[in-house]
Parts: sequence; structure tokens; C-alpha cells
Amino acid sequence: MILIGGSVNLDMLIMICLVGMNVVFFLYDTIEGFIAGYIYDRRHHPCNHNCMEAYESNVSGELAVWMRRMESKPSLINRASKKLQVKINSLIPEKVHAAITTAIKQMTRAVCFGAGFTTPQPTQGITLQETEIAADKKIRNYARTAGAEGAVTGAGGILLGLADFPLWLTLKMKMLFDLAALYGYDVKSYKERIYLLHIFELTFSSQANRQQVFQVLKNWDNYAETLPEDMNQFDWRNFQQEYRDYIDIAKLLQLVPGIGAPIGAFVNFRLTRKLGIMAKNAFRMRKINAGHPLLTASSTQLPPIQFKPTI
Repeated sequence: MILIGGSVNLDMLIMICLVGMNVVFFLYDTIEGFIAGYIYDRRHHPCNHNCMEAYESNVSGELAVWMRRMESKPSLINRASKKLQVKINSLIPEKVHAAITTAIKQMTRAVCFGAGFTTPQPTQGITLQETEIAADKKIRNYARTAGAEGAVTGAGGILLGLADFPLWLTLKMKMLFDLAALYGYDVKSYKERIYLLHIFELTFSSQANRQQVFQVLKNWDNYAETLPEDMNQFDWRNFQQEYRDYIDIAKLLQLVPGIGAPIGAFVNFRLTRKLGIMAKNAFRMRKINAGHPLLTASSTQLPPIQFKPTI
């Protein structure tokens, strides 16, 4: 029991309980993601790419499951975790929230406008299967690079740990730019970059916010017509808070001496990979909405799916 002047410090006790429960929720999400990722890898083994028709059918089934999951109601654990994060955020002064929002806004804008200069031209004239083989390779390479970066910064303590945020953010955004180009989208467009920011927010959000962001992506063409020509209109406050709430416990553990390197490697690898898979499904959905010929026919009758793909 925590005592100050002979009495229980209830605020400190509550904070410790909140952090402890949040660690439990993070471990639950990690285990769930690991199992789902293993299933995803098994289903995308090269032997599954021999038949184009079977591949497209498999993609349609996966996409249907993913869309249902994006639209599902928050689970009990999701709701409890979100309440804890709201409680923790309420203890943080408003000036701190404003400063963090500004920092993340400026950093993300710099990355968004900087990464485009080295992004290849939109890919045209290849099949969906060829696109996704290349996409899987990019996701794998970026996840490994992010894992190595997380291990190095995690081993360096607090000082190097502070460098992890901009380095990891740059890797994740560059991966999204490359994937968008593979699926045939020109990220030189301001609206395409906003689309990528929504994929980012979709990945690193509570389920309640994820439902709202998903609806934006699902109806992107209509939404894009209403976008102002200024990124300042983007909801940066909600963007940074959802992102921070999603990764804060993992990144705090990364700063702990002795375990920072393995935690940093694991978290960066897993969450970068998760972002890549989320982006693949978002682009698949967008292709279907645009009447993509390879998917439209097989998406009318979806095969039964026994496993849940990772998000």
C-alpha cells in the first residue's frame, strides 16, 4: 500500500491500477494479433497463389471478414480499455495535450510531404495477385526494418527512445506511400495523402473511433469531394490522441532498461505489419467500390471463412 504522511495516496494507487490494467489489455491485443497474424501467413503461403480464381475468391472472403470486423461494436475489453485511457487523459493538463497535438501535426505533415519525393509512380497493368505479392514483400521488409530500429532505440534508453517516434513514423508513412503506388494511386495528390492518414488512424484507434473512420474510407469518393484544400482542417487532436492511447504502454515499456530492445523490436515489427495489412484491405475495398473487374465478380458470393484475418 502506498502511504504519504501515514495515509493512502489514492490518486497514485488509482494510477498504478490503471496502468496495470492497460498492460493486461495490451498483452491481450498482442496475443490476439499474433495468432491472427499466424493464420494470415498460413493462408498467404505461396502455394495459395497458384490459381488466380482461387486467389481472388480468397481475397474477397478475407475482405468481407475484415469489413465486418471494422463495423463491429466495441467489445467489453475495448470499452474498458477506452475508459481507462479517457481517465488517464483527463489527468493530463490541457497545455500538454495541445503541445503534443502540435508536435505530432507538424511531424506528420513533414513526413507526408517529404516521403512523396521518393515514392515510385503509380503501378499500372499488373494483376491483383502480382500487386499483392509485391505488397506483401514491402510490408515484410518495412516491418523488419522497423523491428531493427525499435531494437536499437530500445537498447539506448530514454535518449535514443525519444528518437524512435519520428524514425518509426517515417517508416510507417513511407510504407503507406509505397503500397498506395503499388495499388495504382498517385500520392502526389493531397487527397490521397489524407486517405493514407485515415488508414493510419484506422489502424491505431479504439474500436469506437475505428467504426467512424471506416465509414469515411468506405465512402471515400463522396467524402473526398468535401475535403478542403488545407491539411489544417484534418482532426489532428483526435488523430494524435487515438494514436498515443494505442501505443503508449508499449512505448513506455520500450524505455525500461534491459527489456527495451526486445520490446521495441517486437512492437515495431508487429504494428508496422498490422498497418500494412490494414492498408491492403483498405485498397482492396476501394478497388471494389470502383468496380475493379478482378474482384467484382467473385465478391457477389462470398465463400465461408473460418478464420479471422489480422487487423
